[in-house]
Amino acid sequence: MNIRQQIKKTPYGSLVWRVFIGVVGGLITIIGTVFLFAPGPGMLVLLAGLGILATEFAWASRAILKTKSLAASAAEKVGIPLWMKYLIAAVCTLISLVLIGYHFA
Repeated sequence: MNIRQQIKKTPYGSLVWRVFIGVVGGLITIIGTVFLFAPGPGMLVLLAGLGILATEFAWASRAILKTKSLAASAAEKVGIPLWMKYLIAAVCTLISLVLIGYHFA
């Protein structure tokens, strides 16, 4: 049995769990919103916060689904083949890792 199920078995456990998820997910979402305007991976952190909130709240789950559909429609409009998207992501990741390694070397 995982910790989530153990907490939810107690009388107030479900409420405590929802508050905990709300606070953690809310803080990460707020940090992601700040990163949208400051240097940092704003959209990734924002979506991570929404993903955490979506584990317990239906409105966050609907927001994630809406975001996925918007991203899919935008990707279709661009018209880049899927293998090319993966190649671009892999090359950018490799370049980032090399630059990070060079910076700390």
